Amino acid sequence: MNFIVAPFAWLMRLFYSIAHNYGIAVILFSIVLKLVLLPFQMKSKKSMVRMGRLTGKQQELQKQYAKNQQKYQEELQKLYMEEGINPMGGCLWSFLPLFIIIPLYQIIYRPITVFMGISTELLNTLMQSATGLGFDPSTYNRAYEQIGLSNFIHEHWDQFSQYESQGLINVNFNFLGLNLSNIPQQQIGVLKQGVSWAVLGLILIPILAALLQYISMKVMARSNGQDQQQQSSMRMMNILMLAMSLYWTFIMPAAMGLYWIMNTLLIMVQEAVLGRFYTKKLNAEEDEREAKRAAARKLRMEEAKKRATEREQEEKRTKKQQKNQPKQSGEKKPATTEAGRVGERPYARGRSYKADRYEEKEQ
Repeated sequence: MNFIVAPFAWLMRLFYSIAHNYGIAVILFSIVLKLVLLPFQMKSKKSMVRMGRLTGKQQELQKQYAKNQQKYQEELQKLYMEEGINPMGGCLWSFLPLFIIIPLYQIIYRPITVFMGISTELLNTLMQSATGLGFDPSTYNRAYEQIGLSNFIHEHWDQFSQYESQGLINVNFNFLGLNLSNIPQQQIGVLKQGVSWAVLGLILIPILAALLQYISMKVMARSNGQDQQQQSSMRMMNILMLAMSLYWTFIMPAAMGLYWIMNTLLIMVQEAVLGRFYTKKLNAEEDEREAKRAAARKLRMEEAKKRATEREQEEKRTKKQQKNQPKQSGEKKPATTEAGRVGERPYARGRSYKADRYEEKEQ
């Protein structure tokens, strides 16, 4: 897992060294990752827009083969092949950003050993020094001890600056008056003591993350060309995504919530721009295909008309030749019935005919 997380940690350290602000580093991290993933997201978006445009044809197939699901699936696969669509193409790339959250989460909740790359031995030394200065690890969930320790080190940097040469970084978690190392869930109890922006802002992060997630899903559905029926079928999944957004950003450090908000904003912009781009492009492709089909139909009609004209001219020539051909004179050849008649038997005369075959022989 370390070899996967290491590049992301290096990227975060680079942005923090430039911005000297943890919140800005998270925002820059979100933007760069979105640009890196853009080519894959473009493939996914193109496939999803294509799928949305086939809704009408798919519904027609459903009505036509309502009583034969096997035939419906066969015709649907044939339709996908004709349109050059992979039904899973849009979904597979959509799950790619989820693999970013796992290493990012480790960077945020383990800032000393992952973000800074400090050894476990030095971590223990820092923990002992901080405990001697009044740091109480028991006030934090064990998973978030490091982020609490990192925030304590920032507040008492003079006592820890000697470890800077060993990779220790003075991380400033303050962003717009909010401490991104804090967890929104823990601010509910603090809110009872008095309302302040430092507390209220942290609680608003999960709410804003869920709200933007909802707007993003609406933008995505519209840009994909989904109708009301498709949106209704996705309702349960959308509700689940909203619940996950609200829950995760509520129980995790606020830095994760900031990343979630920024990533959702970027997704909204991406979906709107790519949706308009691919809709226009696919319209042009469809118009071009229709023009080719119309030209092919016109060519077939012209060829059929030409063949009909040639047949008509051939028939006229044949009739003219028959009209100008001189009539043959001579006696009419007797019919087979008359030529072969012997008495009352019309076909009696044949190749082995003998006139006296049926005469009585003298005894």
